[in-house]
Amino acid sequence: MARDRLSSVFAALADPTRRAILSRLLEGEATVNELAEPFSISLPAVSRHLRVLEEAGLITRSRHAQWRSSAINAEPLRDVVDWMEPYRKFWDESFDRLEAHLKRIQQDQHQQNQHQQNHQQQ
Repeated sequence: MARDRLSSVFAALADPTRRAILSRLLEGEATVNELAEPFSISLPAVSRHLRVLEEAGLITRSRHAQWRSSAINAEPLRDVVDWMEPYRKFWDESFDRLEAHLKRIQQDQHQQNQHQQNHQQQ
């Protein structure tokens, strides 16, 4: 069954090792050996992670002489951002409403305190 691009990207990002590999690739191209260094997993396991990232379009792989390097391709992440945008707006609006509500509560409390102080002074 064919997967849509967004589902492939989310599936690739679901794994913390793959997210760490992408973070490392932000620094520049790297070979499998370089990408494997911080992990206690085999080179074939790293290669499988790279294949998932490549299939999702998140990395490109190239060959330089006998070395095969990987580089990040952030374009598919734009699809994720576009998909998430309505949710970001929802949360921003929710937090704006919460902030307005809290300000009203603070103003009401301030007014009550002033009213009590005025009443006590009389």
